[in-house]
Amino acid sequence: MSDPDLPVGVERRSFDGETRLATRGPPVYGEPTDGEWRAWGPERSKLGGMLELGFDAGLSGGETVLYLGAAAGTTVSHVADFAGPTYAVEFAPRPTRDLLDVAESRDRLFPLLKDARKPETYAHVVERDLDAIVQDVATRGQAAVATRNARFLADDGRLLLAVKARSEDVTADPDDVFADVLAELRGTYEVLETERLDRFHEDHLGVVATPK
Repeated sequence: MSDPDLPVGVERRSFDGETRLATRGPPVYGEPTDGEWRAWGPERSKLGGMLELGFDAGLSGGETVLYLGAAAGTTVSHVADFAGPTYAVEFAPRPTRDLLDVAESRDRLFPLLKDARKPETYAHVVERDLDAIVQDVATRGQAAVATRNARFLADDGRLLLAVKARSEDVTADPDDVFADVLAELRGTYEVLETERLDRFHEDHLGVVATPK
């Protein structure tokens, strides 16, 4: 079922009697399928959770995307199903091998075995004036990662960030962590929307922002 608030290429479809987000592409992680469509589980994907919760992600379909923290490709495979060129940065070699397998059937997905904290190491590959950065990195300094990668975004581009409180400080109150991350982000970005993702991902904050 088409939803005007979702990007073209993302629909709500029925899987085993349950209406779920879906994209059209080869299955990746054992997700339910219906013909060419495959379910996009919000409990497996921070961006999926943000879309399920109704975030205004600013995505219409066909965007150029830099995905930071691609892991084995669960979420970025869905992004590549509806977006344009999608650069997928992952630091760990083991999940990158799975990511390479995912990319074999997606000609718009470009895996990069790189450290998202060091964008200068992939600046010669990733184009500028991107439409979106999707960030899901489990590391301390998540605001710094977003700030360092802002160079790739168009002036009206969107940062879609999932902040993991426990990666910043496992002992701190998540609300305090989120406040600190947002304060640092605001040096580079205008924050447009925030909401906790606890319905799907405990102690995570979803953030939509655009460069200042």
